[in-house]
Amino acid sequence: MQVDILTPDNALYSGDAQCVTLPGINGSFQILNNHAPLISALSKGEVVVDNGSEKKSFNVNGGIVEVLKNKIVVLV
Repeated sequence: MQVDILTPDNALYSGDAQCVTLPGINGSFQILNNHAPLISALSKGEVVVDNGSEKKSFNVNGGIVEVLKNKIVVLV
């Protein structure tokens, strides 16, 4: 899956991932390959991007995530 984590100022991350864990407003959730289309609000917490060989973590203060056709865009 292609993952882009964007702020108003710059891109925090752009690359591939096998799994992304996000802090949803009703609890954390994961997105895997071929996930159904989704738009969700995010709360304050940690976004974890796992590309199979390493995990990268980003602390966020909320935002929005869109999942469509194996592309994940996180706006924080």
